[in-house]
Amino acid sequence: METVQELIELMTLEKIDDRLFRGKNYRTPWRRVFGGQVLGQSLHAAYQTVKEEQIAHSMHGYFILAGDIDVPIIYEVEELRDGRSFTTRRVTAIQKGRAIFNMSCSFQLKQDGYEHQDLAPNVLPPDVLLSDIEQMRPYQESNPQLFMRVAAMHTGAIEFRPVERPIVDGHNSRPSRHVWMKATDDVELSLPMQHQLLAYASDYHLLHTATLPHQSQMQTEPVFFASLDHAIWFHRDFKIDDWLLYATDSPSAGNSRAFTRGSIFDQQGHLVASVAQEGLMRKIDPNYNAK
Repeated sequence: METVQELIELMTLEKIDDRLFRGKNYRTPWRRVFGGQVLGQSLHAAYQTVKEEQIAHSMHGYFILAGDIDVPIIYEVEELRDGRSFTTRRVTAIQKGRAIFNMSCSFQLKQDGYEHQDLAPNVLPPDVLLSDIEQMRPYQESNPQLFMRVAAMHTGAIEFRPVERPIVDGHNSRPSRHVWMKATDDVELSLPMQHQLLAYASDYHLLHTATLPHQSQMQTEPVFFASLDHAIWFHRDFKIDDWLLYATDSPSAGNSRAFTRGSIFDQQGHLVASVAQEGLMRKIDPNYNAK
């Protein structure tokens, strides 16, 4: 995924019927459909079935099965409610006749109301930071496995600039981090497409936060990661081609699951979206296949 235009084309689904759509897959190096892709495409499908003046304010999804990147995904939209202010949709992503993802999404007319928000963290600005790949390049020879893992996740459509230095020595730290992100091209997009691209980007760097207190163990034992569920609340308008700060933390991990949260601020300090995710963070038993 090298350009923003390619990402927009990935999010834009083929319409099969009034509530039925087909999507292509980003061919990930790890051979499973990327969760952010399904989040963005599901939101695109839901947006096609609501009035133009209604804007998504929240979406809650469950990852049910790993997606096959060689098989197109069918998105089926169910119209649960059409109200005067709020509209609700359910989207099911299907491969080979089986649901791999299910999402509920709510839309609202823009209305005046009371406002408050948390303050944005006081961190280094993006213009003094290097991208995630550039920060890892000094370790390309000394820790090639870690460098290749970061490079495999890299997307040319979205640039990420982490505030905290990468952990390469197995040192444990607090489960909290900050990453600036933005689309790599200047683009004029509708707010619905802005939402879809942010949904895609929100699956990056989130579950990794939960690994920070366990780096010393993870250096020596294999771990399997997968997203289990993902929720986004859209609070305010934003532009995906301006820098956004993704402030993430992980309050809890246990029973092979890790819970992570994210707050997304623009450069003016406005809280534009909130994210929550639970992911699988399971130790791999080397003897499992022999049992």
